[in-house]
Amino acid sequence: MDRRIDALDVLRGVAILGTLGTNIWIFTDPGGPPAILGFGGDPGVAETFLRFLSNGKFLGLLTLLFGVGLELQYRSAVRRGLAWPGRYLWRAALLFAEGALHFVLIFEFDVLMGYALTSMIVAYLIGRSERAVTAWMVGAGTLLVALVSLVTLALLTAPGQAAGSAPAAYPDGWLDQVRLRLDNLVVFRAELVLIVPLGIVLFLLGARLLRAGVFEERGARLRGRLMAAGLGLGVPLNLLTSFAGPAWFMVDRYLMAPLVALGLLALVTSIVLGMKGAPGVLRRGLTGVGRTALSCYVFQNLAAGVLCYGWGLGLAARFDGLRPWWVPVAWGAICLLFMVLSSLWLRRFARGPLELAWQWAYLAPFGTRAPAER
Repeated sequence: MDRRIDALDVLRGVAILGTLGTNIWIFTDPGGPPAILGFGGDPGVAETFLRFLSNGKFLGLLTLLFGVGLELQYRSAVRRGLAWPGRYLWRAALLFAEGALHFVLIFEFDVLMGYALTSMIVAYLIGRSERAVTAWMVGAGTLLVALVSLVTLALLTAPGQAAGSAPAAYPDGWLDQVRLRLDNLVVFRAELVLIVPLGIVLFLLGARLLRAGVFEERGARLRGRLMAAGLGLGVPLNLLTSFAGPAWFMVDRYLMAPLVALGLLALVTSIVLGMKGAPGVLRRGLTGVGRTALSCYVFQNLAAGVLCYGWGLGLAARFDGLRPWWVPVAWGAICLLFMVLSSLWLRRFARGPLELAWQWAYLAPFGTRAPAER
């Protein structure tokens, strides 16, 4: 039986809070998500650098971790003699439903729907030959690079046209925002075209890294190579594309940032493996978020909406003059809140609130005899 990998909980916590580090710039923009789709304006040196710290990196890290989780689910099914993918497809369907609700009710750029679609594909690849897996990774990676290149070329040659595809304004009312998401479903969900091929590559890579022992002591050399590639090479390239201008956004987010994510995975894992004694406050907080990752992902976006939008406290418009400096403060406050709340919740419950509801929905069609997978 696979023992629990402590580094995974910490990594999930880092990834979940890191995704908020990207999303918080959307919530705190008075123009809301449509402003992001416009690819317009000059955020300035300070804001560009602050965005660079999170943009795409933690999406890549979270995607790698989904691949690790899928590999663990596959191992669990094989160990129990269960058909694969079997019930895993029901898990993926529930994740898609969760993502759809999150998209409609809370946030335009939900990633759960993309992960669900990706997992339905990758579930049939896990356990296949190395040659078949490599072929799929190369094919999906080639498609991703081609799509990113085409979009980047379009933005370089006709930068003004991107703004025309975005909704003109973002309403203050919650129901009006829901209507806007539904009316612009294709525009707001267009990222799935990139998320799925990126996810195929990173899911399969995450599974391979787990098999290679990246989360074990024996993986020290592998982690060193990942840090050299991701942090030594990826960070300078990512910094360059971040300051290259809005036209390079796709390259920055979907090609360079995932490379940095590999270095972050190796770095955080090495730190956790090197820790001795009882976990400190920070590690306990990150572990709490990691163990309630689905709940924290959804509810932190809801908290940001309450904080920033007109139907809540409306701080995005009120504090626009303090941008960019108030944005990291808002991010830090939400992170601290969820590290505390998740730790307190786990004192009484083994799973997060959405995880409990999700597990019930997963088990319900199969009766009480269905195994509760970790």
